[in-house]
Amino acid sequence: MGKSSNPASSTDDSGTPGAAHIAAAPAGTIATRLAEVRARIATAARAAGRDPAAVALVAVAKTMPAAAVAEALAAGQRLFGENRVQEATAKYPALRQRHPDLRLHLVGHLQTNKAEEAVAVADLIETVDRPKLAETLAKAMAKLGKRVPVYVQVNTGEEPQKGGVAPREAEALLAQCRTLGLEVRGLMCIPPVKDEPGPHFALLADMARRFGLAELSMGMSGDFETAIRLGATHVRVGTAIFGARPAPPG
Repeated sequence: MGKSSNPASSTDDSGTPGAAHIAAAPAGTIATRLAEVRARIATAARAAGRDPAAVALVAVAKTMPAAAVAEALAAGQRLFGENRVQEATAKYPALRQRHPDLRLHLVGHLQTNKAEEAVAVADLIETVDRPKLAETLAKAMAKLGKRVPVYVQVNTGEEPQKGGVAPREAEALLAQCRTLGLEVRGLMCIPPVKDEPGPHFALLADMARRFGLAELSMGMSGDFETAIRLGATHVRVGTAIFGARPAPPG
């Protein structure tokens, strides 16, 4: 797949999907929305001949208050995603004290100067996309004595404004991660906003098979059923669970 002709990003620098990839959240409580998303995941998995239990729901709570995460926890959700390290650090330590089985994925663009904080707060980092970040994370894990699994983020549309390694460079980055001792469990992508997501998901799934990786993080609120059909093991859903994100101040 070539570069997208769309000059606007399909994601902000923290991984938020563009408008074409956002499904309007249904009315009701977070618990109700969670139940509806889980039902859709199960239906999509069965339609693809897959076990619904093989698809993990990452509830992305970017910009949502800790109270919203607590409501999802009360409804049985345990796996969450956050885009910004600073927000994750502010929200999750207190929540973990009440729910020790809570698990947190970082799903947004990660700056190298935030690597140590990311390792400290996260259970998995989904957006390793360049050699310098891989090196910095390896050093942070050694310093903290904590191994955090990672995914390599692939920029399947080769969009210059978006994070992710180009598909042709992914194998080399994967090899470097492994040489550094990082535990690479899978791949992650965010398709270009104006493209049909299916070909991008299929490309990522093919790459994972070739690289011997078992996990695929792909699909968001507007396209996770397509991602499940094409092999997603993790879907990142925010808007369909938590509703529209608050408008930024100003």
